[in-house]
Amino acid sequence: MYLRKTILATALLATPLFANAKLSQSDIKEFAAQADLKFGVVDNFHNNDGGYIGKIQLKNTSKVALPKGESNWQLYFHSIRKVKTSEVKGIAIEHVNGDLHRLVPTKAFAGLAVGETLALEYEAAAYIVSYSDVMPRAFISLNNKDAEVFASTDTEDLKQFVLPIVEERQLKKFNTPKDLSVIADAQNRHALNIKNEKYTPSQEDALKRIIPKPLDIDFSRGEVTLSSDWVVSYQGSLKQEVTVLLDDLSKLYGLKLEANANHISVGKKPHLSLKVDNSIQNGDAESYHLEIDKNKITVVGSDNAGVFYGLQSLLALFPADANGSVELPRVEIKDSPRFSYRGMHYDNARNFHGKDAMFKLVEQMAKYKLNTLHWHFSDDEGWRLEIPSLPELAEIGGVRCFDLSEDSCLLTQLGTGPHKDGSGNGYLTKDDFVELLKFAAARHIKIIPEVESPGHARASIKAMEARYRKLMKAGDEVGAKAYLLSDPEDKSEYITVQNYTDNSINACMDSSYNFMEKVTYELQQMYREAGVRIENLHFGGDEVGAGSWTNSPACQKMFEEAGNGVAGPADLKPYFTQRVAKMLAKRGIAPGAWEDGLMYDRVNTFNREEFPNPIFTANAWDNIWEWGVADRAYRLANNDYQVVLSHGTHLYFDHPYEAHPEERGYYWATRFISNEKAFGYMPDNVYANADFTRTGEVIKNLEDLVGRPLPQLEKPENILGMQGQVWSETIRTEDQVLAMLFPRVLAVAERSWHKASWEGEKPNAEKRAKDWMTFSAALGSKELAKLAKSGVKANLDVPGGEVNNGTLTTSVATAYLDVEYSVDKGKSWQTYQKPVVVGNAQVWLRSSLNDQVKSRITSIN
Repeated sequence: MYLRKTILATALLATPLFANAKLSQSDIKEFAAQADLKFGVVDNFHNNDGGYIGKIQLKNTSKVALPKGESNWQLYFHSIRKVKTSEVKGIAIEHVNGDLHRLVPTKAFAGLAVGETLALEYEAAAYIVSYSDVMPRAFISLNNKDAEVFASTDTEDLKQFVLPIVEERQLKKFNTPKDLSVIADAQNRHALNIKNEKYTPSQEDALKRIIPKPLDIDFSRGEVTLSSDWVVSYQGSLKQEVTVLLDDLSKLYGLKLEANANHISVGKKPHLSLKVDNSIQNGDAESYHLEIDKNKITVVGSDNAGVFYGLQSLLALFPADANGSVELPRVEIKDSPRFSYRGMHYDNARNFHGKDAMFKLVEQMAKYKLNTLHWHFSDDEGWRLEIPSLPELAEIGGVRCFDLSEDSCLLTQLGTGPHKDGSGNGYLTKDDFVELLKFAAARHIKIIPEVESPGHARASIKAMEARYRKLMKAGDEVGAKAYLLSDPEDKSEYITVQNYTDNSINACMDSSYNFMEKVTYELQQMYREAGVRIENLHFGGDEVGAGSWTNSPACQKMFEEAGNGVAGPADLKPYFTQRVAKMLAKRGIAPGAWEDGLMYDRVNTFNREEFPNPIFTANAWDNIWEWGVADRAYRLANNDYQVVLSHGTHLYFDHPYEAHPEERGYYWATRFISNEKAFGYMPDNVYANADFTRTGEVIKNLEDLVGRPLPQLEKPENILGMQGQVWSETIRTEDQVLAMLFPRVLAVAERSWHKASWEGEKPNAEKRAKDWMTFSAALGSKELAKLAKSGVKANLDVPGGEVNNGTLTTSVATAYLDVEYSVDKGKSWQTYQKPVVVGNAQVWLRSSLNDQVKSRITSIN
């Protein structure tokens, strides 16, 4: 496989030159700077649900003409949908790998004179309904070497280079079957919002709402003033929890409290008392009692984590604008978590968002009592952690650029562009990660690293191939082959869901397992340096390209050997899993995998007895109801895997907040996941969450839809908990990723900590609406502002509104969030207080938290 790809790269580099049709570097620099390049979707209804018509529009507003016929230029662009058309108007369209495509002029190309526009329509797979499906930073190169980014596409304002998405055949995915998605607008948002307005609590009650909701809470009469006159008295073992508390009080609320271990008397000073008593709440882990009384606040935890969570509930009662002192309600709380596993999955392999984004995520997870970060740091598009003994992983795997040989970087993907300083590049150093581990441990969060394998592993494969070439050139054949992940003679052909043709680690080579153990060893050393233990290592296992290893000589040799348990390609995934699981067992680490990485087929799990690990976690994600695999969570649990519910229809936060083309994100599982939808997830009954198919049709009979009996959960003890997921293909910056995560992370915290009274096979709709509005009111009254105070610009709901007889009425899904309106196309904005006369003017609306945090703008004609 490596040799075949090397030949392909050489062929790409060998574009012929034609003496009368050459451009110079200065020509393409001028052309890229001045020409106007745009992309668009023409028709999603073109081929039922099997393909769409797209458009590339290149207007030559430069001073450089593109010459007629074959030439030395190539235009590279990103398309998440593989283009099917091979040539149009004398331009060849070639798929390079992943989302990278290129345009190459042929003899039939008529040229592009100054002032002319070239419009190329093509057919591609599936459909596009969102601006964020189109990646920025297309570029033009000479001889597949030197490249210049088109200035018109070098922006995160996607509407600058994506043609308008306004017609039904652009807004909907397909017409056969019928796409029933309702595209959000001001009017239908308003209609939805006002249905729940009657359940809006008072702002006083909203300020008392703790997220996640405690098990038992009893407010007494009166209030207590907490000021810097108070002191903290703590059990000696709680010094770490006190350090975090004091830092938060000082940094966020201007409160500077003296703290001493409890062998020092506090005298008559008002004080905050912290201690551990493992008998409370029947000794359940992470439980706490919190009592706020006159001159004394007491937090007792069943363990250190319980004390920490009691303190988070105390801080949750603070108004966002508290400074120097705070009025707190007198209250008594008894609380325990619903699940032991309460997590967030974060992918920054696809796009790296910087070190600060990770620290901000961990900090906020802790405030809402989440305890597990599943860190997806490796994938096809990137490797985001320095491994000192294998420096190529970060130095090459952590950077994308325009190098078809991939000796200095990975092939550019996902809108990074051709340069190493492009968006999405970077990695954590070893010291960064050790620092993060310490920061997380101080907040009772464990980090599960994910080394994607054997599929989704292109970054590690290409980094190790570059290492191989470097060491072979230096004459070190043994070193070169030590961690090689690909068979140079492999001629297997496959293409993955993400359109990669070379991303499967070869499961038949000992060097692949040497690599897995070396990385595991390095990770284990980092955890030890941080003073914590690596308890779980996730190895991915998902979406291995069909056809991998079928024509690998190394694998063929294995197939011919008797007694090794490998008779053909179908045996290789379980074989790989067994070897990795046994290696981890020797190191005392529990393995984890995505659900399809543990399945022989759609319904049969790998034989659990083949794995020596007491705990083997499985993330159940694929609950597209009509695909018939949404029962895997129960199949895996019943077969003694420990399951983390990670379902795409409610918990994938790379999906849009609403059905609208200007919303960021993919939509493969569902058209949108609003805050309310995530809040409504019911982990105790997976099937009860079956609401709509992917077409938007209401599901009335799930068994009938699936067409076979659905297994029931026989071993509920094997459901560890749940986690939200964010994947970052369309997310390139820190602000973007934090807005996709928050405030939906708070919904995961709510459901994983607290079981609501409305949950059930047929949930109580009225109780759920009331509970949602109280949760929503807490967001609008304090939580969004607290996030902003900590540097997190959360997503704000786009308002709804209508104009009747010239009078504007507005609403917003998040109670107590301000709505602003403009009647002069955004030149000036006013805060909406009550219905206002606007006449026949076009009205713009947005919700507002402060001067820096606003929602997307919507309009009413």
